[in-house]
Amino acid sequence: MNNRSPIRSILAVSVMLALAACSKAPEPAATPEAPAKQPLVLDLKTPLSQFRVADLDPNTPACTDLNGFANNTWLAANPVPSDRTSWGSFELLAERSLEVQRAIVEHAAANMPEAGSIEAKIGDLWATGMDEAAINAAGITPIQPLLAEVEAITDSASLADYLRKSYADGNGMLFGFGPQADFKNSDMNMAYATQGGLGLPDRGYYLEDRADYVKAREAYVLYIANLLTLAGAGPEAAQQQATNIMAFETRLAKVSLSSEEMSRDVSKFYNPVTVADADKLTPNFPWSRFFESQGVAQPELFSLAQPEFHAEVSAMMSDTAIATWKSYLRFHTVDSAAPFLADAFAQERFNFYNKTLRGQQEMQPRWKRVLNTINGQMGEALGQAYVDVTFSPEAKAQAQHLVHNLSEALKARIQNLAWMSDETKTKAIEKWASFTPKIGYPDKWRDWSGLNTDRSSYVANLLAASRFNYQFELSKIGKPVDKTEWGMSPQTVNAYYNPLANEIVFPAAILQPPFFDPNADEALNYGGIGAVIGHEMTHGYDDQGSRFDAKGNFSNWWTDADSKGFGERTGKLVDQFNQYVSVDDIHVNGRLTLGENIADLGGLSVAYDALQKALADNPEANREIDGYNQTQRFFLNWAVVWRRNFKPEELKVRLTTDPHAPANFRAIGAPSNIPAFAEAFECKAGDPMVRDGDSRVVIW
Repeated sequence: MNNRSPIRSILAVSVMLALAACSKAPEPAATPEAPAKQPLVLDLKTPLSQFRVADLDPNTPACTDLNGFANNTWLAANPVPSDRTSWGSFELLAERSLEVQRAIVEHAAANMPEAGSIEAKIGDLWATGMDEAAINAAGITPIQPLLAEVEAITDSASLADYLRKSYADGNGMLFGFGPQADFKNSDMNMAYATQGGLGLPDRGYYLEDRADYVKAREAYVLYIANLLTLAGAGPEAAQQQATNIMAFETRLAKVSLSSEEMSRDVSKFYNPVTVADADKLTPNFPWSRFFESQGVAQPELFSLAQPEFHAEVSAMMSDTAIATWKSYLRFHTVDSAAPFLADAFAQERFNFYNKTLRGQQEMQPRWKRVLNTINGQMGEALGQAYVDVTFSPEAKAQAQHLVHNLSEALKARIQNLAWMSDETKTKAIEKWASFTPKIGYPDKWRDWSGLNTDRSSYVANLLAASRFNYQFELSKIGKPVDKTEWGMSPQTVNAYYNPLANEIVFPAAILQPPFFDPNADEALNYGGIGAVIGHEMTHGYDDQGSRFDAKGNFSNWWTDADSKGFGERTGKLVDQFNQYVSVDDIHVNGRLTLGENIADLGGLSVAYDALQKALADNPEANREIDGYNQTQRFFLNWAVVWRRNFKPEELKVRLTTDPHAPANFRAIGAPSNIPAFAEAFECKAGDPMVRDGDSRVVIW
């Protein structure tokens, strides 16, 4: 989840696409001029992950470890595959989604789509990406023009010229730049410039002496040297350049914010300045010229987020050797393109980022990698075809019904809060009333007519797509926010809450076990999709979402007393997760993961209320199944959603960078604070899954 807005709260677990049955329009009749198109047939081989009593572990009491009770048997039988770094409910759904997507692109190619159509553009990306022989024969040739531009840099002025041109071409690599709604006027888009430029996952990897960070630094320098050698540098020169690049990035890291700082203080993204004031801060990289080079009208204000970072970059443009700058830009040009170049480049990059850093043992097959790339460049276009075969109107209606039920349960929770004043509660209800749910897919599809592709070169197609997408984003700056737009495609393995639009967004991916099954009992659906819906709604009131009002503007709508009380309650949740110990005795960062933990606790609590209301309205549904009552099955399916094995290396990266706690702790964290869980499983005070008294966290 790389070009998404950093200020959107994303449900980091993968939530894959619904494969609910749907009716299709009949194919046109065959004519002598137009042979009949073959129907698309889905033959899905990846099994679903869903709750089964047979998977329960009788040797692990639910009151000791809900995750172990629900998932130990399954986890022991399902280790992480060699081409993955984690494996669980979400990854199984991701595999099924890729199978559907492959069927779509292969079907489109076989039926010879009309030139210039969306299907033809997707087909071009697919065909050139799958042509392994041509890619290997081309070697590094496809990016030689880009490397020549780096080589032409001679001084600070030409360096600035290069950066401006590379960004205009959609190849910016030093900082982030793009549109987002103005924090103070959420109806209008403004430009944001943010920190970037690092090859390792977090500043801590450069600056801290934790054992895995030290090993990562050493491996990174080796990788840089190896990649530069592949690109044509001599071994000694490549090693010296790698050393210089590491020092260069370490300097950037010193003025960069950590993942925790970026995730837990949304104000770090908002620093509105005039272009003239920005130019004073970065004299070697004037923003007035940058806006002009991007074809963007000079704005009255833009957000120069993390200004210390940008000031340091400007300083480095004059005090760092041009040769070092060229080494840095050359390496990152090759590094960015490596997955799409000859096998030697792709393998070298995989060896560091996937194998060494995250523990993945084998590269995914080419067809999966190509589909992932298509999703990154033309995701919504592929999604338009995807929903035609996977997402029915009935599925959308069922999702909307669940959203309504969860919304009503959240409203009741807010109205009944004893710790919140009436003044703040009124504002909270105003925000609740303005939530905009988006289900399945956009009402308006994006226009791809300006993107030109062909069957000549994979890299050329991707460069064209990058430029097209970047220009599309730039066109939003200074314009009203398009409220119909989605931040992810229908087949994306996620859901999200966007505080600037006060919207909750659920791609079509949500209606499939273990999240949703139209044939399942109420408990499983509310413990799955219901809790996810509640999770996203609660993000509107987490430690960062609560800083935006009903209109999506950055505003303090809390009384001082309520704000203090909220901080005390969420602080207890920080303490709870700080106590969880993961791989190699590394603790979960309760501060980094706070927003997601608040959303988990609120979402599960709201979903439980909605389940009880549904059972009260339909008493016949309140029945035992396989020896477990509806409340027990509700909590068990919540745990099944989080069944997930990880490679140790992957866990270590996530513990530093991921605002979500590891899955096993998410399975137990929220239920341990909910008395209904203890009551359902007859847990007693002192059991590990029972937090009571001062240790119990109560927020929403």
